[in-house]
Amino acid sequence: MGVTFTDSAAKHIRGFLDQRGKGVGLRLAVRTTGCSGLAYVLEFADEVASNDEVFENNNVTVVIDKKSLVYLNGTELDFTKEGLNEGFKFNNPNMKDECGCGESFTI
Repeated sequence: MGVTFTDSAAKHIRGFLDQRGKGVGLRLAVRTTGCSGLAYVLEFADEVASNDEVFENNNVTVVIDKKSLVYLNGTELDFTKEGLNEGFKFNNPNMKDECGCGESFTI
């Protein structure tokens, strides 16, 4: 299943990758942190490791390590604007709850 991107998210990611000018795509992961336990991590991917899965969606390559994929499988990444705020939004069907500030979540 992997991770998918809305058109808006893909457009912004492609723009960031084009501006950077190098790398294989976007690395998406989770790390342990915050009130609820897990947080999303978005980074540039310069290489693919042996424990990574690679997905192509909407002309964007995403690299996810196998441990993070358990938490991220089926997630849709969107880019939203709400008033003056804009940013990526994770629509993760595996998420059970998130902290009040929205920085971390639980599975």
